[in-house]
Amino acid sequence: MTRADFYILGGQADHDQWFFACRLVEQIQQKGHKILLQVDNEQKARELDDMLWQFRADAFVPHALLTAKDAPVDCPVSIGWAQEPGHHHDVIINLSAELPAFFSRFERLVEIVVQKDDILAYTRQHFRFLKDRGYPVTHNDMRMS
Repeated sequence: MTRADFYILGGQADHDQWFFACRLVEQIQQKGHKILLQVDNEQKARELDDMLWQFRADAFVPHALLTAKDAPVDCPVSIGWAQEPGHHHDVIINLSAELPAFFSRFERLVEIVVQKDDILAYTRQHFRFLKDRGYPVTHNDMRMS
């Protein structure tokens, strides 16, 4: 059964959510996991692609857009939106307002919560949905860190 981890941040902007996602992706990928970053649309996917190259000067996160023709099948990190992710990933980091229908194929689902009204609203919906269906959910309050 998919394990769900919610990371609660003190930040109030989309950038705070994405920056934390980049750092988390780097850590998870270094442990040998395959990761899907799920966003709402292609424009956001391209913005996140750029951010993964620039979020830290000494970081290297091998990644590709899920639809890229030249993306290696074994790429450790993929960025997708609204489509089936295809090849297997261990972890999905959902940065989308929708909880993807295919999330339960993953061992771990990560939701990153920032203090912005629209993000709070949809991540609360995702939390209730998962709890109501008996998924194991952990709450990581990063505001104290």
